[in-house]
Amino acid sequence: MVKIKSNYVNEPVFKGVSVKSKLPENMQCLDELAHNLWWTWNYEVRDMWRSMDPQIYEDVQHNPVLLLERIGYEKMKELSKNISFIKEMNMINDRFTEYMNKKPDASRPSVAYFCMEYGMSHVLKIYSGGLGMLAGDYLKEASDSNVDMCAVGFLYRYGYFTQSLSMDGQQIANYETQNFNSLPIVQMLEENGQPMVIDVPYMNYHVHAYVWKAQVGRVSLYLLDTDNDMNSEFDKPITHSLYGGEWENRLKQEILLGIGGMLLLKKLGIKKDIYHCNEGHAALCNLQRLCDYVKEGLTFNQALELVRASSLYTVHTPVPAGHDYFEEGLFAKYLSGYADVLGITFDELIGMGRMNPNDHNEKFCMSIFACNTCQEVNGVSMLHGWVSQKMFSGIWKGYFPEENHVGYVTNGVHMPTWTSSNWMELYRHNFDSSWINDQSNEKIWEAIYKVPDEEIWKIRMAMKTKLVDYIKGKFAQKWLQNQGDPSRVLSLLESITPNALIIGFCRRFATYKRAHLLFTDLERLNRIVNNPERPVKFLFSGKAHPADGAGQGLIKRIYEISQRPEFLGKIIFLEDYDMRLARRLVSGVDIWMNTPTRPLEASGTSGEKAEMNGVVNLSVLDGWWLEGYREGAGWALTEKRTYVNQNYQDQLDATTIYGMLENEIIPLYYNTNDKGYSEGWVKTIKNSIAQIAPHYTMKRQLDDYYSKFYTKEAMRFKELSKNDNHMAKEIAQWKETVSERWDSINVVESYNEIPSEGCVGGQAYKIRYVIDEQGLDDAVGLELVVINENPDATGHQFIKAYPFKMTGKEGNNYTFELKYEPTSAGSFKYAFRMYPKNNKLPHRQDFCYVKWLD
Repeated sequence: MVKIKSNYVNEPVFKGVSVKSKLPENMQCLDELAHNLWWTWNYEVRDMWRSMDPQIYEDVQHNPVLLLERIGYEKMKELSKNISFIKEMNMINDRFTEYMNKKPDASRPSVAYFCMEYGMSHVLKIYSGGLGMLAGDYLKEASDSNVDMCAVGFLYRYGYFTQSLSMDGQQIANYETQNFNSLPIVQMLEENGQPMVIDVPYMNYHVHAYVWKAQVGRVSLYLLDTDNDMNSEFDKPITHSLYGGEWENRLKQEILLGIGGMLLLKKLGIKKDIYHCNEGHAALCNLQRLCDYVKEGLTFNQALELVRASSLYTVHTPVPAGHDYFEEGLFAKYLSGYADVLGITFDELIGMGRMNPNDHNEKFCMSIFACNTCQEVNGVSMLHGWVSQKMFSGIWKGYFPEENHVGYVTNGVHMPTWTSSNWMELYRHNFDSSWINDQSNEKIWEAIYKVPDEEIWKIRMAMKTKLVDYIKGKFAQKWLQNQGDPSRVLSLLESITPNALIIGFCRRFATYKRAHLLFTDLERLNRIVNNPERPVKFLFSGKAHPADGAGQGLIKRIYEISQRPEFLGKIIFLEDYDMRLARRLVSGVDIWMNTPTRPLEASGTSGEKAEMNGVVNLSVLDGWWLEGYREGAGWALTEKRTYVNQNYQDQLDATTIYGMLENEIIPLYYNTNDKGYSEGWVKTIKNSIAQIAPHYTMKRQLDDYYSKFYTKEAMRFKELSKNDNHMAKEIAQWKETVSERWDSINVVESYNEIPSEGCVGGQAYKIRYVIDEQGLDDAVGLELVVINENPDATGHQFIKAYPFKMTGKEGNNYTFELKYEPTSAGSFKYAFRMYPKNNKLPHRQDFCYVKWLD
């Protein structure tokens, strides 16, 4: 006899299924509205979502796709019979439909935009910080400006981390899984209904990526996703985390973004005029484009002409250490095969990513590769443009940083996204009706001076109250759970009031941001925040990269200070800085404070967002604020360093900030009239809005990219590619010929009247060279380069280049002459520089051959 088992159960196989609430017939438009991120910058749509069920809307954290899933069918039927709701919904849908039906502006070049991250909404966690915020704003403005643009990025399974703090202030990074089916995105399918797959070559195998689309108004953002069963356990994580993993995974990510991104566009049949790499992560898109042209029958040099002419690289990093570098062995492991495809050697390929191409000890740098494969390069503020000129100057040896072609476009912010509804209504009511389409027109913004002071102050207090309410609503439960003593937490919550002067310091916690500066003199800070007549509160928020121990240490230090009795409720750290919290902070504080180490703030945009909301900036003159600051419209610490020693400089800057607070800012804020507000403070707000805000919108930034880069590149590419790429082939041939003969070009004779003992100002000196061009036919230029010794001992300082005039030709010999007349007294040096000359080149660095003559 066999004993009967008392339990005999196999393991269940549960299958996932999503049950969505069915939309009534007259509400079908809500599905499309929920899946287009247009709602992120149109507050009327967000108000509509909230009105459907306020509690569920909060529960799903303002995700309209989840909202429609969670609302029951009976509730939906009830809404479908609500005349007021249906009327509002139809008005919104009519406006959306009209917006979407407008065809792109064909007069402007089309653009494919590549970036590692995009910040459109907290709902879609594919961003970490400023780079993503900028990219998301850029797509939104491209949509509003109706330009023909598409974008490529990643759909991260975990995205960037959410942040919590332990009881002792240690940052805890929490990676939360995203459920793609509940996000405002759609999966791209083949005609047979199967998921679209992009097969990306890696060494001797392929990685398979699904494709999802986020519709950003009129702009399509395509997102690659490797977390699927077609890939091995080594390749699934490529799109797991933003900036996650070791260097090999980073390289795999950048292969996927650049090469995979181009294969994706090719599969979709998308061709654009301009390919824009927003940071060096995407640089390998140009490697794939080179391969595509070579496979069509062009030589490598011909292909490079076409790729360069249609590519732009934007750098956001102000220091060389911030760029991505890969060991030669790792680069070869994944990319060596591309040299054979291009018809060049591996050394030539990897040399395109080196400052010194033949130095085998130098790592491959994506940013240098981008510089070598893009006709144009730009920084993200005026100062950062100059920093980038110096940072990359070693690529174009023979030219001083001031001479190279690296330009700049100062970052801006998407006004409808970051301006609160209160301020948007005020602007619409008081500004010219053309305002939203003419955002850079300072004359329109001057209408703010006609708005009554009481109205300005009323909005400011309303925004401060919203911020305070948001903080209490979001953080009360967290603080009670994490901070121990409930009485301390309740005391802290009660102390948060809109009636105090509120100063915000909210950004990524990297050490160069100097979040510690305010705590240099705790006794002085104590006196500032504990004046009962003039209360001041400081709000801190931001994340440190999980690998940045110093940044995490700063957070812990600030948290510890905030828990001291004298600072409790006066210094407050708000954890998990995301787009929702950022929107409240940039509109709800009184002052936005920024204290970076000069000149390490490439641009910064959070202060620009504050500008749109009547929040005044207090910042070091670095990044955008160096250009934006206007006296009487904010406060600035000088951009000049007093001390080489950073500790001394920090102490000086901290003392300066304390002095500004004590002697200018706090007295001005609390110099109130009988109506309860400071007329001087409101005047500062008006000056800030009228004189600064119009120059830092994303509309201005997008227009700058077109006027400075996109349009001229597209025009040149059109000429190069005409008639079976005739001009591209011609220029490539010319460069090859010049390269072959360059070393044999020689000086036949020279004559120089500049005396060795020195010149006399105002007197002309004749200089003549006869050069044998080796049959190149007027392909050489010559100039006198004048420099002096830089007083700060960092090297030579470029003064001016004086071009010679070609005055005669006899056979292969060309005569060049110059009359040099010094205009300034002083001690200078000079030399004669010879370079290839061709008016079909976009700039000298496009073909950087230089020979210095005796």
